[in-house]
Amino acid sequence: MAVFRGSCLCGEIAFEVEGPFERFLNCHCSRCRKATGTAHSCEVIVKAQALRWLRGETSVMRFDLPNARSFATAFCKICGSPMPHLTRSGREAIIHAGAFDEKLDATPDRHVHWTSRADWYAHGDALPVED
Repeated sequence: MAVFRGSCLCGEIAFEVEGPFERFLNCHCSRCRKATGTAHSCEVIVKAQALRWLRGETSVMRFDLPNARSFATAFCKICGSPMPHLTRSGREAIIHAGAFDEKLDATPDRHVHWTSRADWYAHGDALPVED
């Protein structure tokens, strides 16, 4: 199995994820847009046990949106980089694809929450769309 390493911008936090990825998606929901400041978040989803912290886990801050059933974000408390986090159920880990340090040899396989996309987003790829 492949292992993919990642870190935050300042290098305080490092992690590794054991592949394969369960899903690799572009999420267009308004919450992901707010959390990332972009048109969509690009996320890798894996089983929780596939995520291992190499250093700096205590520097990961988590925010659970109180009025949401399942939305959360995690980030480095020093540089603010988005970091992996477990879903509230604890069954899966969500990792922002931009946090990986090496080539993934994978690409997103779907767009999700497409009807919530930003009105200024220009869809130019051939990925399937689902809601």
